[in-house]
Amino acid sequence: MENIAIIILFLFVLFTLLGTGVWVGLALMGVAWVGMELFTTRPVGDVMLTTIWTASSSWTLTALPLFIWMGEILYRTRLSEDMFRGLSPWMARLPGGLVHTNIVGCTVFAAVSGSSAATLTTVGKMSIPELRKRNYPETMVIGTLAGAATLGLMIPPSLTLIVYGVTINESITKLFFAGIMPGLFLAFMFMTYVAIYSKVSSRWQPDMEPPMPFMEKVKNSRFLLPVLALIIVVIGSMYLGYATPTEAAAFGVIGGLVLAASQGSLTWKTFTESLMGATRTSAMIALILAGAAFLSLAMGFTGLPRALANLIADWNLSRFELLMVLLVFYIILGCFLDGISSVVLTMAVVEPMIRAAGIDLIWFGIFIVVVVEMAQITPPIGFNLFVLQGMTKHEMGYIARTAVPMFLIMVVMVFVLILFPDLATWLPDNLRQGPN
Repeated sequence: MENIAIIILFLFVLFTLLGTGVWVGLALMGVAWVGMELFTTRPVGDVMLTTIWTASSSWTLTALPLFIWMGEILYRTRLSEDMFRGLSPWMARLPGGLVHTNIVGCTVFAAVSGSSAATLTTVGKMSIPELRKRNYPETMVIGTLAGAATLGLMIPPSLTLIVYGVTINESITKLFFAGIMPGLFLAFMFMTYVAIYSKVSSRWQPDMEPPMPFMEKVKNSRFLLPVLALIIVVIGSMYLGYATPTEAAAFGVIGGLVLAASQGSLTWKTFTESLMGATRTSAMIALILAGAAFLSLAMGFTGLPRALANLIADWNLSRFELLMVLLVFYIILGCFLDGISSVVLTMAVVEPMIRAAGIDLIWFGIFIVVVVEMAQITPPIGFNLFVLQGMTKHEMGYIARTAVPMFLIMVVMVFVLILFPDLATWLPDNLRQGPN
């Protein structure tokens, strides 16, 4: 009963603070402060300062602002136009036509961004007008973009995986490579859905693209070379063991600046805008991580994580049952919190359960990212829905309905990961060992 009372108190304080508009990071610190004051005799101020400094000075965390800056730089280039010109000739003849450019474009940009919102905005600002002009069904144009943009959370360099790795002290490099095969497989599932829909729907009546000679398609593919080269530099340097994630992120920033300069889009204005955009996003995430670290410490003093882990252990849940409980839990949590906040807020409690159940922490990182991806397209706090509403001017309810098939595909992806765990673990297990 005592543990239940502590949980109720923590939740009451947390949702009271969040409900009054307090930033997530500060709300977490507030909950931790209350917990320390009520349940420990330690000097709260000293503990908070030490914890926040330790959480903020992690060397691994330095990869985060660099990857964010790389995505901000590329967002301000002609990358989306070039990707559409390079991909559309190859996608036009597939079942589903140019809608596949949404999915493949998001997959490609996810490999140089790490952010779902940046992926959505960059690909959407070019593909939405082009697909509308060709009379593709609006529900498919918006729904596939909402779903495929979430690949920015899984395909490296994923900001969510960086945060997860820092939170549980796991190798960022291994987490990155664990996300590659599931990310590509999820993209394939999205494309399969589009192909099937195009064959069975009576609403599928887009304008056909004129035939293009093979050599012309090859010629247009040159527009994809810069971004593919950047992907090879960033991911390849980590895979071959030549660079840590932080060093690879620095290469990515330099490559992004070179790409922007070569396209003529690098001006002092775009440089400062990208730098300030990355600073704002990085500061927000760092504040959330600092608050979560302080909350984790406070909860540790109360003994709550261990008590909850023991309680669930007493239920004698199988691994599958535990994962189903966590699946439902994170889907519900994702309706109210963004993905990164959900991860850092819960890891102090969830990590002991996962370790006790013998679940691989690298695999669980991919599992939790898939579930967090669902949160990006579920109301009322689905961030991708807000971005799409601003881009398309549709009602939130309409956008959410278009994303339902993508949500269900992600649910299927969770069970694919459970049935075939090697999809996430094979690549990191066979990764060339280099710096982490």
